[in-house]
Amino acid sequence: MQITDVKVRKLFDEGPMKAIVSVTFDGQLAVHDIKVINAREKYFIVMPSRKNPDDTYRDIVHPINSQFRIALEKAVIDAYYEALENESAGGSEDEDPTEF
Repeated sequence: MQITDVKVRKLFDEGPMKAIVSVTFDGQLAVHDIKVINAREKYFIVMPSRKNPDDTYRDIVHPINSQFRIALEKAVIDAYYEALENESAGGSEDEDPTEF
């Protein structure tokens, strides 16, 4: 499975959550609401999840193995850094809110 597109949907200045990202796989499957988090001087991703009745959270979708998780995390965080560079250069991300 190949990551064919990564779109940074929203950037945040405040708090540990830094971005919300959508990723497309093989040009055929999109996963929305992947979060980029900065905590303890490290960036990592959090997969989309839902809250259970007992107030815990469970991922809706997630990588099955660590090798793919590392590749996904790298692609998402690289896209986040690129979006930051574009924003500081005065560019904007093409965002289509109807795409969800």
